[in-house]
Amino acid sequence: MRTTWTFHAPTSLVFGRNAVEEVGDLVRSLPARRVFVVTDRILVEAGILDEVHGPLSEAGLSVGIFDDGQAEPSLQLAQSCAAAARKFGPDAVLGLGGGSNMDVAKMTAILLTHGKSPRDWLGDSLVPGPIMPVICVPTTAGTGSEVSHAAAFTDTDNQVKVGLLSNYLRPRLALVDPMLTVTCPPKVTADSGIDALTHAIEAYTAVDNVDFPLPPGERSAYQGKNPLGDVNAERAIRLCGQHLRTAVHDGKDLNAREGMALGATLAGLAFSNVGVALVHALEYPVGGIVPVSHGAGNGLLLPFVMQYNLPLRKREFAQIAEWLGEDVRGLDETAAAERAIAAVEKLKKDIGIPQRLRDIGVQKDQLHTLAEKALAIKRIIRVNPRQPTVEELEDILQAAW
Repeated sequence: MRTTWTFHAPTSLVFGRNAVEEVGDLVRSLPARRVFVVTDRILVEAGILDEVHGPLSEAGLSVGIFDDGQAEPSLQLAQSCAAAARKFGPDAVLGLGGGSNMDVAKMTAILLTHGKSPRDWLGDSLVPGPIMPVICVPTTAGTGSEVSHAAAFTDTDNQVKVGLLSNYLRPRLALVDPMLTVTCPPKVTADSGIDALTHAIEAYTAVDNVDFPLPPGERSAYQGKNPLGDVNAERAIRLCGQHLRTAVHDGKDLNAREGMALGATLAGLAFSNVGVALVHALEYPVGGIVPVSHGAGNGLLLPFVMQYNLPLRKREFAQIAEWLGEDVRGLDETAAAERAIAAVEKLKKDIGIPQRLRDIGVQKDQLHTLAEKALAIKRIIRVNPRQPTVEELEDILQAAW
């Protein structure tokens, strides 16, 4: 039985409108002089890169750029980025964009510091020591990668999402400027936002810290539900319930953008200490066989996993229903908990998240293989409050199909 819990965060978090104007001075103070920026061409064309490049140059920093970032990046892309960075010779790596670009930046920093190939670092707590400073500047509100210890990639050889966890991956500087999300398209806003909500709900309903089933001799960067994780998760759920619909349907609403940026960051702090669970374990193989964003895949699966976990988390779900704006007065705990699932289903529909696995191209005869692949992802399966069998996982997927 665990008797202690810990809480980790970036070395520094700067949050606020127009915070990007400070990025040059902040990076210089790390200290750093040669910064390699990992971004993508969409952000280059939108002028977002200029908003970062300008302050970096004005602060006297040399800037290298990799703009071949892609959604759901492959291990090969991370390898290519690291090769380009090695030629530039940076002393810091800056991820600009959504979680994909930030995760590639993290992997690049690992490879420049410790060598080997991306595949060698997949897993939990395998990075042997500190890495080159990473700065994360998100342009979406969802992944929480700007504060997390995680990075996710697509293993195209095995058709599955893969990831790595290590507290050494936490950025030296997280700079969250809600103004950088204003031009984020509605679909990306929706996918990212439901991802943040998934992070917060999974953290709040995870296995209790004292019961975290870590086998003797194993290490994990996750540790289960704890009080500080709960505080961050609650606030993130409230913010997503209050602001996500508006951010999707009226992207110029700065209050909604700021609320979602804060919600995503708090959700990142919650899940990266507590853990993500069964939703993510199922989404990783699903996202490996069909072209769906990580956030949309999580959002699709979230209510079905909530239904599975309901027997062990009625109290928590009843609270989540209230935080999402549901009127649960006079309801017993079970009925109130079911309102949380209904609220997530309605939110999915309102912001355009796919409703069923068949809608994104999953075939019914693939469900058993998907369940087997999900069960093998022990590092996040063990965070779930119920430990599933492969048959139960297939049942969840059948319900979602």
